[in-house]
Amino acid sequence: MVKISATLLAWYDRHARDLPWRVPPHASRAGRRADPYRVWLSEIMLQQTTVAAVKDYYHVFTSRWPDVAALAMASDDAVMAAWAGLGYYARARNLLKCARLVVADFDGVFPADRVALQGLPGIGPYTSAAISAIAFGRSEVVVDGNVERVMARLFAVKTPLPKAKPELVALADQQTPKARAGDYAQAVMDLGATICTPKKPACGLCPLREDCQAWAAGIAAQLPGRSPKPKKPTRFGIAYITRRPDGAFLLERRPAKGLLGGMMGWPGSDWGAHPEPAPPIEAEWQMPTGEVRHTFTHFHLILTIKVALVPLETVPARGQFVPSQHFHPGDLPTVMRKAYDLATRHLEKV
Repeated sequence: MVKISATLLAWYDRHARDLPWRVPPHASRAGRRADPYRVWLSEIMLQQTTVAAVKDYYHVFTSRWPDVAALAMASDDAVMAAWAGLGYYARARNLLKCARLVVADFDGVFPADRVALQGLPGIGPYTSAAISAIAFGRSEVVVDGNVERVMARLFAVKTPLPKAKPELVALADQQTPKARAGDYAQAVMDLGATICTPKKPACGLCPLREDCQAWAAGIAAQLPGRSPKPKKPTRFGIAYITRRPDGAFLLERRPAKGLLGGMMGWPGSDWGAHPEPAPPIEAEWQMPTGEVRHTFTHFHLILTIKVALVPLETVPARGQFVPSQHFHPGDLPTVMRKAYDLATRHLEKV
């Protein structure tokens, strides 16, 4: 079995990406460790998105909340608003839960042990291994999509994902060095992100080309294979957007569990195949031209928007009116902001 860690680390020393949460290789070799808080924050943000999409969010978070204690004291609404656009709000809720638990149970210091890290909210096997390796220098097997792709090509693993995951983890384990494990983990990620890319890999620039079985067989671009994804279902819903003459909008907080849990949004129906109307107030509801479409991880959503102008003295059956000076559309989750944009175009014509 070829051992590629030395070759890859030498390549990383020359070509490592400059990332705001990363300690560069020369500093790492000198014994400097990355801040566990910043490694954790970046890894949570990077789930299901890209470095380019995350950088601005990361800078906002670390400017407002420079350490785990500061984040633990932040309000839920402030963190959710700062997270808007990154998607999958359960990650943001777990971010706060984790920060508060680290402060309460670990005196504001992240544990170094992978098992202890994995016991924290929102931290799974990959993230715990990444924090332990990158921030604490422990020899942990760090396997994300980039690592899976590199291993599948290096060893010509033709079994499709996700079935191939155990085999790819075992191969990654065999390659992980005892020393510089954090740098090695980041080196494999960098290789996958910049050279061993999903489409049109730049094999001519790859430091592992001579050891790559997929390259030798001419099948690098075809690996890893993937089992067909099931088609995402489409759900439907109704959102009710109510405004008073003083500019206040009617909002309600969503249940703590579930999609957009704990966030403020428009009162509405359930999301399903045939949603039942559920107006929060008696009013003359109007329907703007158009609909809101949004895609979540597991389904597509189509929202019908209903809009009403109501008198100042109106009392809603649920939710609360938020005065105009306290209402900030940018604080809404993306799908609710889409609904607001559609509704306001209609209201401007009324």
